[in-house]
Amino acid sequence: MTKKFTIINETTPYQGFFSIKEVELKHTLFKGGWSRPIKRELFQRGNCVAVLLYDPIRDEVVIIEQFRIGAVQMGEQAWLLEIVAGAIEPGETAEEVAYRESVEEAGCEIQQLVKINDFFTSPGGTSELLTLFYGKVDSQNVGGIHGLDDEDEDISVTTMKFDEVYQLLLDGKILSAIPIIAIQWLYINRDKLRS
Repeated sequence: MTKKFTIINETTPYQGFFSIKEVELKHTLFKGGWSRPIKRELFQRGNCVAVLLYDPIRDEVVIIEQFRIGAVQMGEQAWLLEIVAGAIEPGETAEEVAYRESVEEAGCEIQQLVKINDFFTSPGGTSELLTLFYGKVDSQNVGGIHGLDDEDEDISVTTMKFDEVYQLLLDGKILSAIPIIAIQWLYINRDKLRS
């Protein structure tokens, strides 16, 4: 089967901090032939980077906590436990963003950067492709309040032993998909990183 799609019409009904595209398209079907025209809204935010900052010597993970508009239905839990992340700006590489965001959001200098994977965060409605990294850090003096004032960032930074972070995941206290994926990766690869 040849997989194809055709865009019939595309508009941008909203352009702000993010944008919304309205797309009308049709695509080939597994059973053969073409779909009828389909309309979908697409949330455009650009591609992003996330970094799991981990100190294999101290067995500590750098965790950030910040308010997230997408979680307001959770009340006080709208402040999510996460890992460092940020958008790729024009002209930047994913690696450059990893180093930049680690300093801006957590005050961390990465000693070694390893790519984990690329993945779509929610491809049913957003175009965001995320590059996930592991960043080896010295967590000894990490903590405090970080973020950029001009981006209205208010980020609390703490370090936690891996076992504590993993228990938070098991207890359902980490609600954002990106840190869940990163912590599960660390669970699988931790012994190798520490040896």
